[in-house]
Amino acid sequence: MATTWSQRLVELGIQLPPVVAPVASYVPAVRTGNLVYTAGQLPIVNGTLDVAGKVHEGAEGVVNPDQANAAARQCALNALAAVDGLVGIDSVVRVVKVVGFVASAHGFTGQPAVINGASDLLGEVFGDAGVHARSAVGVAELPLGASVEVELIVEVA
Repeated sequence: MATTWSQRLVELGIQLPPVVAPVASYVPAVRTGNLVYTAGQLPIVNGTLDVAGKVHEGAEGVVNPDQANAAARQCALNALAAVDGLVGIDSVVRVVKVVGFVASAHGFTGQPAVINGASDLLGEVFGDAGVHARSAVGVAELPLGASVEVELIVEVA
């Protein structure tokens, strides 16, 4: 690694947000051995849920897939902030797994494309070390009415 992950974030013009305060009885991230597991992160920006509602393509009154993709990116940023707050972003060796949940309107099957927002960000930041296993799951509801929730498992030094 020629540069640190912190330097890579600066190169990309990305600033990690503050760690999002838990909305219930849990902590943002936990380390066990050389793995850090994040709690599910919502698309919260400056303390406010940024994207809420069910995701569907072409329907009125719902979140479109592009909005949800951007929300997944924000969720991943929030997850990285949780990792950084616990162990420091520069201790990340690789991203192991991403789990993404999409609040899906009936008939929506584009969950993988939505969660690409998180996966693509991790690839931008970590390059080959950002390649990961993943699940993208459609669900009926998410906390606070969020459209997307993402959790990470990362290996750390």
